[in-house]
Amino acid sequence: MLSLFLSKRLRESKHQSGFIGFLSKASTIGVFLGVTVLIVALSVINGFEQQLKERLLSVVPHVSYQAPYDPITDWPSKVELLEAQPGVVAATAEINLTGMVQFKGQLKAAQLKGIDPSRHVKVSSIHEYIQPLNLKDLAADEIVLGQGIAAHLGVNLGDKVTVLIANQHAKNALAAPKRVSFNVAGLIAMGGEVDKNLALVNIAKIQQALSLEPMVVTGLRLTVDDVFNAHQIAMDAGRILPDLVYVQSWFRTQGSLYQDIQMVRTIVYLVVFLIIAVASFNIISSMVMEVKEKQADIAILKTMGTRDKTIFMTFAVQGLSYALVGAFFGLIVGTVIALNVSDLFALWTSIDGSNPLQGVYFIEFLPSKLEFTDIIIVLLATVVISVISSVYPAWQATKVQPARVLGGG
Repeated sequence: MLSLFLSKRLRESKHQSGFIGFLSKASTIGVFLGVTVLIVALSVINGFEQQLKERLLSVVPHVSYQAPYDPITDWPSKVELLEAQPGVVAATAEINLTGMVQFKGQLKAAQLKGIDPSRHVKVSSIHEYIQPLNLKDLAADEIVLGQGIAAHLGVNLGDKVTVLIANQHAKNALAAPKRVSFNVAGLIAMGGEVDKNLALVNIAKIQQALSLEPMVVTGLRLTVDDVFNAHQIAMDAGRILPDLVYVQSWFRTQGSLYQDIQMVRTIVYLVVFLIIAVASFNIISSMVMEVKEKQADIAILKTMGTRDKTIFMTFAVQGLSYALVGAFFGLIVGTVIALNVSDLFALWTSIDGSNPLQGVYFIEFLPSKLEFTDIIIVLLATVVISVISSVYPAWQATKVQPARVLGGG
């Protein structure tokens, strides 16, 4: 308690020079900015990771098996086999094609996915982003288009579009593509690249167009219980399939994005901790100068019987207080910004008229997720760096010689 009292009295002393006061305030502001930036940056990174897991990975296949040559026969039995494997939550059949959607002379390339509507909702959350159709009710002559595709073609609900797909059974590689007509029954409004590329149709219509039997498909798709172990689950489950298939997990298609997020997290930690470290060096500078200025006060305290331990703790607490004040206000401001950064970004883009995330990432808004563990890590790191920064000046304070200072020697 005595150390706290003495630290407060020294801090309030009127004969502290303006320059020392400026340095102490600068160190506090540096810690404040470092903590604020770190909390906001980590919240945004957490938001991207959450959107990757909950939005993108709920739509893209965790695992897919594609037949490179001969199609997969008797797919219901293969699905049943896969669903019995450890780590597999659900499985279904798909036919994936690249096609061209045509409307009134306009063309747009699309990833055409033939699905079993009743089973697709078990392996994908895409139905949550489709309006106004319930995906389970997708009829054979209906199609669901990504909103970006519809906007490019000027298509509205109820319009009839033509899908051009390659004639795989033609002997001539330059043969005219097959043309299949669909009524637009729903639009995908997920945001990002999915809206611009994906089109869903009933698998029965694609089987008919490709001259495939009802039990014959070109791919199987899985959802797994541990997305970060998807590749291993894919390899283990795939061994029970008698067909020759190409195994692919989300790591192959989206893994680089996840790795980029983790790399940015590491860089943010490093850069902002360096900012806090620089601010802590300001604490060292200001406190060393303060110790020199307060030598007379320290000498008087020593002649009154104050122990070195008390003097050490007095200046250590003072250095720590500079950092804690900055960390406290940085925590408050950083938390407020992190909780509202999505709205602030939306406001900024509405004023500026441009969106830097549009067409770049899988989402077109700035997500944020504030993690309590990040706050604890930031505060602990700030405290540790500040304590280390306060040790040397506090130790120097204990080395003041009362006889030399007070005697003028």
